[in-house]
Amino acid sequence: MAVLTGLALYALQTALLIILYLWHRQDAVPPTPPITTEVWPVVTVQVPLRNERYVVRRILRSVAALEWPRERLEIQVLDDSTDQTTALARQETAQLRAQGLDIRVHHRQTATGHKAGALAASLPAARGEYIAIFDADFYPPADFLQETVPHLVADPRLGMVQARWGHLNADYSPITRAQSLLMDAHFTVEHIARNRSGLLMNFNGTAGVWRRQTIIAAGGWQRDTLAEDLDLSYRAQLAGWRLLYLPHVVAAAELPPLVAAFKQQQYRWAKGATQVLRKLSLPIWRSERLTWPQKIMGLLHLSGYLTQPLFLLMLLLTLPLAYYQPALPPLSGLLGTILCIPPLLYLLGQMALYRDWPRRILAYPVVMLLGIGITWSTTLAIIDGWRHWGGTFTRTPKFRLHARQGNWRGAAYRIALDHTLWGELFLGCYSLLALWQTIVGQQNQLLPLVLLSLGGEGLLVLGTLTQAKHT
Repeated sequence: MAVLTGLALYALQTALLIILYLWHRQDAVPPTPPITTEVWPVVTVQVPLRNERYVVRRILRSVAALEWPRERLEIQVLDDSTDQTTALARQETAQLRAQGLDIRVHHRQTATGHKAGALAASLPAARGEYIAIFDADFYPPADFLQETVPHLVADPRLGMVQARWGHLNADYSPITRAQSLLMDAHFTVEHIARNRSGLLMNFNGTAGVWRRQTIIAAGGWQRDTLAEDLDLSYRAQLAGWRLLYLPHVVAAAELPPLVAAFKQQQYRWAKGATQVLRKLSLPIWRSERLTWPQKIMGLLHLSGYLTQPLFLLMLLLTLPLAYYQPALPPLSGLLGTILCIPPLLYLLGQMALYRDWPRRILAYPVVMLLGIGITWSTTLAIIDGWRHWGGTFTRTPKFRLHARQGNWRGAAYRIALDHTLWGELFLGCYSLLALWQTIVGQQNQLLPLVLLSLGGEGLLVLGTLTQAKHT
């Protein structure tokens, strides 16, 4: 009952975000303020890199193509690589410099502080009043700066503008199709609901532009969490800065095709979000600047990954429930109904963006299986985030995939099997035992949950082992 109550709380938060999205989705998109060439500010584009040999040329050429006066555009390549990426970056930047572009490689021999450390170390040398950030796997449109920077110029209290993430390879595999559903729901429904209703929102680490003054006033990039983007976003809003989300500005990126890469990415995000929750929960609660709706929804936002250990507990309870056959209170049926709310989030995200949404939403079962399958590793990430600050920033490998083209098999970047696989194997065997007991005990109401658990762990284990043979 306690587990269902906890899950229902976060499902109700999702329901509220859906309501806010439906209420505000027709709101007019803020028009791009006019800006004359005489007052165009200097913009610094930062590209953090670490071992990105397959995509480094693409990202550098795409940011070099940004439409902005060349004398007022600076590009910093923040390179922490330990492989041939550094040489490729230097070759490409030399060619771009010969074309009159202000672009430099800032290579660090020791990647202290990981991405946050690279951003912090390079900021003092940046010329720009505004800082645009793109990860290596992104492909921003040429008019990105023209669509975002004028908003910052026009509003002195606006600290950051976030664009929507698109997908270069959504149809590459069932795994990438499922991830596109997750991303679309976040950027289409959640971001619009939060930003247009005045709730706290977050910078997503890339495809956004910061006011340099905001970064400094909020305390700068800090290395004590693995979610430096989420951390700075909330510190900026606590300091009184506003953030703006522009869903019509889209920068496409590569979705990881490997099950292990997705799990690794979610581990990092869960650990980082937990660290930010530890760090900022009291400042948020005590803030005199924030309203109570902002505080409550902000804390629910930061603690969103806590649904993972709740799901894990629910899965572990299936065997005792099947064996002892306790009488569940009538309220559990109502709470179970509330837990059906999240799928609507993904449906609305697809309907808002694509005419062929009926085809795209068919990937939702994979979303469910992935969500259940990673409960073990993300629960460990949350525990790690509660116990430790900082940590190792494990990068997500990129392979220059586009649409259904490209191949990750035999690539240089490998993801080693880790200890979390043993936990997933245990949960898979546990689910088999629970399935047997459910059938024997004729506990039909538990059957969908047990099958979902078995399918999720099976996808994680078999997908990881199968893909590991080809990397």
